[in-house]
Amino acid sequence: MDKQLQAIGATPDAETRRLYRQLLFTTPGIEKYVTGIILHDATIRNHTDDSTAFVDYLIAKGIIPIIKVDKSTVALDGFPGEVVTEGLDGLRERLDEYYKMGARAAKWRAVISIGEGLPTHDSIKLNCLLLARYARLCQEAGIVPIVEPEVIYEGAHDIARAAEVTTLTLKTIFAVLQQYRVDLKGVILKTSMVLAGSSNVKPSTPEEVAEATLKVLKDCVPKEIPGIVFLSGGQTPEQVTANFNAIGKAEKAGGGLPWQLAFSFSRGIEQPVQVAWAGKPENVAAAQKVLVEVLERNCKADQGAL
Repeated sequence: MDKQLQAIGATPDAETRRLYRQLLFTTPGIEKYVTGIILHDATIRNHTDDSTAFVDYLIAKGIIPIIKVDKSTVALDGFPGEVVTEGLDGLRERLDEYYKMGARAAKWRAVISIGEGLPTHDSIKLNCLLLARYARLCQEAGIVPIVEPEVIYEGAHDIARAAEVTTLTLKTIFAVLQQYRVDLKGVILKTSMVLAGSSNVKPSTPEEVAEATLKVLKDCVPKEIPGIVFLSGGQTPEQVTANFNAIGKAEKAGGGLPWQLAFSFSRGIEQPVQVAWAGKPENVAAAQKVLVEVLERNCKADQGAL
């Protein structure tokens, strides 16, 4: 968040972060488009100017507070270029606290990079084991786990390689979830779209992304999973919305899917809002107008209606 604030010329401190989150949450009418918002630990404990807890404010709007519970990645010893996500220590107690605060879903992100000799199956398996343990603890706490095995967009790989790695990752995660007795009917998958890497000389078209993404999902995701949400994963807001719209069109043309699809974008939604705001109080209303426009556009893309 501090890097994003610096990029728009805003002061990267706790109060500016609070004001930015307040701008988002208090935007009139977002409940028409937003069903849940992912919060960090500091955000779930924060409040509006009138001291209303953010979680209470969101719940009053009918928006589900979702808590990010992983503690980010560290280098995976013995596996150069690969990382593992930490955060299991004390997670049971943290989940109990978050539930009492109003959180009803959680998120844990694993990072899978594509490169020369990467990823290794061993690193994928380890990250999936951690995701499974997290998911079990969530379900025991009455919290819906969002499992996010993100295949990183950065790289020179082509779309075929992206499909290969995403397939391996998703097949592994669902095998491990079932092995460790996670109830798939109570899991949301947060996944990358399948597309050529950001530095590939031949960028994927939206139609290619839709075809490859839906094929991988149909091959890998059990029908018991109720919902799949896409991450923006470093794509520009315009790019990710165009790709999402193509997926929506292909879904309709193909006669539907066994799971509901939705978007769970960060940069893909927030970047235009941050630019419009620039950290200035006089720009709040304009930035909120941009937020509604971006949300509405992506909700239309979800239906393939752009």
